[in-house]
Parts: sequence; structure tokens; C-alpha cells
Amino acid sequence: MADQKPRVLLQVALDFVELDRALKVAAEAAAGGADILEAGTPLIKSVGLDAVRRLRAAHPKLIVAADMKVMDAGRIEVESAAKAGAKVVHVLAAASDATIAECVEAGREYGAQIVADLLGTTDPVARAKQVAELGVDFVGVHTAIDMQMRAADPFAQLSEITGAVEVPVCVAGGIHSENAARAVEAGAAVVIVGGAITKATDARKATAELKRAITEGVKIPTTLYKRVSGGEIREILMRISAANLSDALHRRGVLSGLKPVGPGLKVAGPALTVRTAPGDYAKPVEAIDHAKPGEVIVVDAGGVGPAVWGEMASRSAMNRKVAGIVIDGALRDSGDIRALKFPAFSRVICPNAGEPRGLGEIGVSITVAGEVVEPGDWILGDDDGVVRIPRDRVAEWANRGMEIYERENRIREEILQGGTYGELAELEKWEKPR
Repeated sequence: MADQKPRVLLQVALDFVELDRALKVAAEAAAGGADILEAGTPLIKSVGLDAVRRLRAAHPKLIVAADMKVMDAGRIEVESAAKAGAKVVHVLAAASDATIAECVEAGREYGAQIVADLLGTTDPVARAKQVAELGVDFVGVHTAIDMQMRAADPFAQLSEITGAVEVPVCVAGGIHSENAARAVEAGAAVVIVGGAITKATDARKATAELKRAITEGVKIPTTLYKRVSGGEIREILMRISAANLSDALHRRGVLSGLKPVGPGLKVAGPALTVRTAPGDYAKPVEAIDHAKPGEVIVVDAGGVGPAVWGEMASRSAMNRKVAGIVIDGALRDSGDIRALKFPAFSRVICPNAGEPRGLGEIGVSITVAGEVVEPGDWILGDDDGVVRIPRDRVAEWANRGMEIYERENRIREEILQGGTYGELAELEKWEKPR
């Protein structure tokens, strides 16, 4: 009888800070076919090893992993996790050889397998070989969340590591139903999935899809949980909200006081900047002829009237496929612009226009609502207002905004099931001490 290929396991990383929410997702994931339930590092730091105990009690037939990210005191940390019910303990391969050896010894004594996570190592291939020689049970290839936001993924490194060591390899970081089969093809023995399950509105269904992708080697399309760069940025920004982006930017980048001319208008694109004097509409209108399709004209007009934009400019901009207009100043013909559904945002709406005197410049650094906007910075505007992303970090912050959007999808579903936002987020627990 031919040797059968070893079964690839699906591990669900429960990277919550709220234990009740983690347990709910764990139950859904278990029903969907998860093999390993992981008490993620944020969860353990939030509630301690009770997270492992509760997972073990609720799911005695499944493997429970503790992502301790051990860096020192290897014996006591592995022993504590194992006694709490963990059958797998994650340590950092960047720890000293002495710490790794202590973890391995404690794991053998208390019945826990050790995963050496290569996160943060300077030479992952060389360190993988070293920790394998020290006796770890698994080597873990892990793309950190902060690197995922820059569109990094683990696959190139995964192929290198699986070809360099004899021990089985785990992989984590940006795995979803479209790319999980790639992890198996590259030799992963354990596929670790976090957000694509824990942020899903139906974690059972998401787990089942991931399980099928892994076992059958199929690509199951998804519009979520993917981190992008380049030409996909506009699509991501048009999916998320200005509020999502503001949260991702830690409340920075908001062009305060600028509002759309009407509800339901949305714009995303790189900025073509214009500086003009209040009421001088020459340069804003001339910018239409300089704009590339998909750009957003952003105007510093001093934050006051008279208007430097109106219906005729909007029609012209639409003909040139300009994505929208953002004015720290005034526009008019708001009813006509609303009827055109042209995304226009301004601080002031007034009936009177100024004069085309030709003062100002196009394509220069400007200041809008106290925020410096450079040519090529990205703009996202919707019903809540306008947010700016620095041009050199647009992919990262668009991805972070998408992560906020995905997380809120799950919270929204839990509220629909009868929870309240305060309860789910455990707001009282996380209030800053007075």
C-alpha cells in the first residue's frame, strides 16, 4: 500500500482580548472542523492561562495551543501552559539556545509539543536548522500582522524553510481561503488562520471553507482578509469608510470640517493639489485639464468663500474622469452637483462666486484643515467627511482600514445576535485608570 500524505492540520488563532468572544468563535470553529484551537498572545496577555483552561474544558477532543511567544524563563512558561491544558506551546526562535532547550525539555516532561516561531529572526533558514537540532517539534513561519499590512506574505519563506529542515513546519500570517492551498503546496504541516475565521460573520462556515481549501487543494474566492498594494488600493478604499480609515490612522489625517454636498457620495484617489486665493477659481478650474483619470482635486482656498467651484466645473471634471473635488473653501450649485452625483466636498456652500484672477499654483504642497496634503497623497471621502493618507504609506493604511472593516463585520453580527457593543468590547474593563 502506497504511503499516504500526512494530513495537514488547521489551527485557529484566537487573537482576542475578550475571553467570551474568543470562546464563541472557538465553538463555531470547532463545529466547522478546526483541528487546533490557539489561545493567541493577546488573549493570554489579557486574561492569562484561564483562556487555555476554558478552551480545554470546552473542547476536550481538540488540541489546544498556547501562543506564549516565550523569550525567557522557558521551563516555567511551558510548564504553566501545559498544566493549564496546552498540548502545543509556541516559543520564539529568536530566544537563546538555552531558553529553547529549556522549553523542549519541559515540553517532553509535561506532554506539550514545542513550536519555534521564526518571527523576528535575522536569518530564518539558518535559525530553523538550529532550533530543529535543539529538538523542537515544529518550526513556525510567521508573517507579522504589521508586515501583512505592507502586503507581505509567508509563502516564499515557507518554501525555503520546508526544504531546509526535517521537522514539520507551521505557517501563519495572511492565510485565507484563496491562498491556503498554496501553503499546503509549499509543504506546511499546520496552517494557522486568524482573521479569516475570527472576523468572519459565520466562523463555522469560514472554518469549513478553509478546511476544504486545505484538504482538497482548492482556491475559494474571497473579497476579505486579503492585503493589497498597487492597483487594488482604490478598490479597498471604496469598500471601507472614512471612519474605518480614521480608526486605522489612530484618528489622524482627518480634514476637519469638510462635508459632502449630499448623502451617499464617496470618493477615493490620489490628490492633485491646488493652492488659490479665496474666491479665485482660475487654478481650481484649470486643474481639471491637468488631472489624470481617477485623481481627486484638492484645493486650499483659505477655508472661506466666495465659491471657487460649481456645476460647470463639476461637469467638466466628470468628462475628464476626475474622481472628485475637495475644497477647503466654498462651492456653489450644490443642488446641481448632487443631481450629477459628483463627489464634491467643501467647508462652505454659498451662492456667490469669486473672480478668476489666476493666483496660486497646481501640484504643490498645501495645507487643508491644518493637515499638509502633498501631491499624490490619497484621499477618501464619504458621508462622514474626508481623510488623507500619506502617499508613501497608502497600501499599509488602506490595509489597516480594511482590517478595521473586517473586525467590525464580526462585532456587528454579534450585536445582531443580541449583544451590546459595551458588553462585547468589555469597555469598563479597558477604561484608563483615573
